[in-house]
Amino acid sequence: MIRPTTPQVQEIPVPVVRPPIDRLGADPGRRRLLTALLGAPLLASGGLAGCSDGAATATQDGPVELSVFWWGGAKRAELTEKALRLYSERNPRVTFRVTWQGADGYYDRLASQAVGGNVPDLIQIDDAMLTEYTQRQIILDLTDRVADHHLDLRGLSEGLIRYGTVEGRTMAVAAGQTHAAVVFNRDLLRELRVPEPRGGMTWAEYVSWAEQVTEASDGQVAGTIDASGDYRALWLWLRSQGGEFYRGNQLGFGADELIAWFELWQRARSGRATPGAALVEQADSGEPARQLVVTGLTAASFAWSHQLPELQRLTKSELGIVGLPGPPGAQWARASMYWSAFRGTRHPDVVTDVINFLTTNGEVGTVLGHERGLNASLPVRRYAEGSITDPAQKRVAAFGASIDDLLGPAPAPPPKGHPKVRTLLVTAAERIRVKRDGTREATARFLSQAIAALAV
Repeated sequence: MIRPTTPQVQEIPVPVVRPPIDRLGADPGRRRLLTALLGAPLLASGGLAGCSDGAATATQDGPVELSVFWWGGAKRAELTEKALRLYSERNPRVTFRVTWQGADGYYDRLASQAVGGNVPDLIQIDDAMLTEYTQRQIILDLTDRVADHHLDLRGLSEGLIRYGTVEGRTMAVAAGQTHAAVVFNRDLLRELRVPEPRGGMTWAEYVSWAEQVTEASDGQVAGTIDASGDYRALWLWLRSQGGEFYRGNQLGFGADELIAWFELWQRARSGRATPGAALVEQADSGEPARQLVVTGLTAASFAWSHQLPELQRLTKSELGIVGLPGPPGAQWARASMYWSAFRGTRHPDVVTDVINFLTTNGEVGTVLGHERGLNASLPVRRYAEGSITDPAQKRVAAFGASIDDLLGPAPAPPPKGHPKVRTLLVTAAERIRVKRDGTREATARFLSQAIAALAV
């Protein structure tokens, strides 16, 4: 996750302009349906816990204003607002009040809103919070709307649909698809005359490659980031061996696996494949501007594939992208983030229609490009691919296409407590790096605390 140090909060009304010609996904039949919905009684619900999605009704035959909230930067805001304007062009009675900010503090703000029962109608969430928000009854169950195709998921892969499902219920729709990736400095490797990392390398081969980079640079640049505290990397390493990060609501691995993981990175540090602990801790924040492949202190960092364009904007060097070590089948069709509806919205059918528009409309796909990741809908992705001009976005698309047919089955979204587990893993890895703990001591502490976090 990108974690800017200074959140930016913007509240901007999205105006209505004249409707253009309908394109892919802009079904006139759906517009007639929405017109009928806007003139009919709409569902409303009071609080969060214990309320019924359809417990009360209210007549709404005037304008409808929906509140929308997401995290991201100015570019994401510009494109999202443009996409929402397209919806208002087709449905002039619907306008939007949008709020956006950096990822840091985003969920704290949502939590405060949830306490008061005033969560925005349409929110962006990620897989770390999907299960918790479902169990806390904050987001709307979309299952029936998928069944009658008012929310059309037929363009999504089965794995991506599953990754928005909690306890058999569709609770969110992927706003984009992403993959864990190695982002590397192509110009630096050319200068050092070291080959680029390749997909399908074993983890041991990757560490050896990184050692080669450090040696070729006379120690001026380390080969790779130390990923011992990166849950994405650990998850794929586990899956490459037939394991999983979670089994239901419990950890899917034990002490032996975690010790082996930590020892892999101890060997990498011993071989000078990684930089010093202070630099790695700085990059652990996840902030793009602090990623060491951007600052020039490593030849490679681990990131989400959809982050490549933002990382590229931060450096003059050409960045390349390849899958994490291990077989591509360890990866799965992963939502970079989701669109979800507030369970207490007064306009559930309208919000559902907006989600459907944002995820199935070809013109919207052209506007958004790959800013949130590859478009989750394959038909929309094909429709919009000719309009993508940014070289980094093109590299993301090519990378995604190269592994799409090789992906493994999707697990369930992470259980409640996952954010705490992620933090505990970072802490355990940092304590090992600075030699405050040995691998066994750090592993025992992590397992004890992680089990407790998942039990809450």
